[in-house]
Amino acid sequence: VDAVVTRLPIRTDQLHVTILYDEPRVLVVPLGHRLAGKESVTLDDIPDEPLLRVPDPDWNAFWRIDPRPDGSRAPDGPLIEDFEDKFELIASGQAVAITADVGHNRLRPDLTAIPLHGVEPSHVVLATRTGDRSRLVAAFRKFAQAHLTGPRPAEPASAPPPPSTSREETERRH
Repeated sequence: VDAVVTRLPIRTDQLHVTILYDEPRVLVVPLGHRLAGKESVTLDDIPDEPLLRVPDPDWNAFWRIDPRPDGSRAPDGPLIEDFEDKFELIASGQAVAITADVGHNRLRPDLTAIPLHGVEPSHVVLATRTGDRSRLVAAFRKFAQAHLTGPRPAEPASAPPPPSTSREETERRH
């Protein structure tokens, strides 16, 4: 791989890493959860909520915010090894998860995402090999910095088209 767009944390030794944009983090909960419907939450709202775990300790530390700023540990939830298991475990009420805010419309209909305030955002980065002098990699980096600037805001619903009018009606109006 010559270039990859990914989220931190990753091991960056021997990599040139360029931050492309930040994504705020959110708490994903089932619709029936006590926090569902809140405008936002903080870590103080979830001190005892079990959070999903993955095998990578660096990933856990960042995404579970473990340890917390006050030194406390994030409560352990189930260990997931397959991405598909994540939303099943949340929907079943076994745990919650902190994720990047990639748009609420991408979630399953039985889950909701709540903005998580007071934590650093997720960084989306371009990673290439340190010292790679390829013109294609340099061109891709330039393109990525110019065009990969974060998710586009949701477009407002468009107004319905005006009712069609016959040629005769149009001529009468003019």
